[in-house]
Amino acid sequence: MIPRIHKRGSKTIGLIRYLYGPGTHEEHTDPHLVAAFDPLTPDPGRDPQATYGQLQRLLDQPVNALLADRRPKKHVWHLSVRASSEDPMLSDDDWAAVARRMVAATGIAPDGDDAACRWAAVRHADDHIHIIATLVRDDGRRPRLHNEARRAQTEARLIEADYGLRRITPGDGTAAKRPTSAERHKTERRGRQRTPREELREAVRRSVAGAAGEEEFFDRLGAAGLLVRRRIAPSGDTLGYTVALPGDRNGKGEPVFYSGSKLAPDLSLPRIRERWTQNPDAPTQQPALPSVTGPASALRRTTTAAWRALLVIDHGGDGVIAAQIAATGEVLDALAQTSAAHARHELQAAATAFERASRSHVRAVRGHDHALRRAARDLVHSGPALGRGEDGAATAMAIDMLVFLVTAATHWHARKHHAQQAEAAHQAAAHLCAAYPAAAGRPMALLHQQGSRLAPSWQHHHATAVRHALPELADRILAEPGWPALAATLHEARNTGHNPTTLLTRAAARRELGTAERVSDVLVWRLRRMADLPAAPQNSQDRRADGAHAVPAPGHSTRIGTRPANSSQRRR
Repeated sequence: MIPRIHKRGSKTIGLIRYLYGPGTHEEHTDPHLVAAFDPLTPDPGRDPQATYGQLQRLLDQPVNALLADRRPKKHVWHLSVRASSEDPMLSDDDWAAVARRMVAATGIAPDGDDAACRWAAVRHADDHIHIIATLVRDDGRRPRLHNEARRAQTEARLIEADYGLRRITPGDGTAAKRPTSAERHKTERRGRQRTPREELREAVRRSVAGAAGEEEFFDRLGAAGLLVRRRIAPSGDTLGYTVALPGDRNGKGEPVFYSGSKLAPDLSLPRIRERWTQNPDAPTQQPALPSVTGPASALRRTTTAAWRALLVIDHGGDGVIAAQIAATGEVLDALAQTSAAHARHELQAAATAFERASRSHVRAVRGHDHALRRAARDLVHSGPALGRGEDGAATAMAIDMLVFLVTAATHWHARKHHAQQAEAAHQAAAHLCAAYPAAAGRPMALLHQQGSRLAPSWQHHHATAVRHALPELADRILAEPGWPALAATLHEARNTGHNPTTLLTRAAARRELGTAERVSDVLVWRLRRMADLPAAPQNSQDRRADGAHAVPAPGHSTRIGTRPANSSQRRR
């Protein structure tokens, strides 16, 4: 059940006409009262003798009784209460009870208060009601409405429990503002899928992802095709900004601008600047990082940064963890705009879902998130990734690690009772899992082919290594479809001088594997990263071009375990 308090108004008759009218798209059916402050309140929907004016005068009577200079300018209070699509249809009596509970909880008409505000609840659809009230009590005083929106949400959770309705996750006031009904109707008339507010929010988030400073941020906004206005102080400093879509105009033909704070709480300019502030407690000397030469390099850097962030979420303080989670949102935004077409849809959905998980009341301690923000910057500046070869395989490697990172964020939010954020992170992880097969299909198929062609003695050799290193998971791993790909990776790692058993033991020690859906896939990418193997396996033509020689199977050569002469070529 979703309660929503609308903007206060000054014309009671205007809202009454809307509630009893046909609606913007003829969607209102059988408008009628289900409850009111007085059982004898006239109902223009069911009583042919009742008029809109009668209902308006009755509700406005306490307001009109005041002297003109004492009347509130905005005296019309409006609350809509909507059931979820999964809920059963409620009767008029049920909605009447819901209305009484809502006006009591919000302070409009507390239980037992005979001098409370006047109100009426109108139903013009199966799944929701509207409550109209006037904000002057019968005794001439104003109602106490402090935090009425939060109290309405709290009461909605109790109503859901009492009526067996779908339980909506409670919010904490940090969510982005939803589009207004006027914005939604305007979008529908134009045949578009998303409102300008939603499109602008995504564009601004992508523009700030990994940006190194203010000028780069504003340059990206302009490059994204947005209209940008800066608010400049007399000193010349930028105080704020607003953005608009070129085609979004008001009735006067003027662009409709939104400030960053109206798009999301963390998109105001002061909050964005926090991302560029070095925290004094953060390391002052960042490790030297090689320059990014292409998408594959940026994706591998992203994988490494995600792994480090995962360790912070496991063991860091709340403020530092909040910064890592916020920076994870930047990485997902950057990945969504640079990924190959076949995985882009799910990655964009993951970034959109995680947006809600990137904020909470825990204030992010910036500076510790440098590695993730640098990874996001590298993704943006490296350009679009290809869906094949090293780019495609590195994308799969990054997605695999990001699933772990986003899942860790889900658990942290759940422990902090951030219900909406935990649900959003869970949805983002599901979208990442859906994107993974598209990215991993080709490299995993090639690895599977190579592993299947290994001599039986080598397959047995690598299976033995798995049983020694991971005795509790060995049977499961060897039965998975991805086992041949893991065997090929172990073989490649051995050929570059690594001990497969030792490598497996180290990989398992880094983080538990039992909850992974595909343990063999996780190990493939983890081992390839740890052993510094190319993300994409070399096919047979690549191997012949490199001059690689076949490695004899165990028992057929005294050179078992020695490093091939050309291993430096394979390690890249």
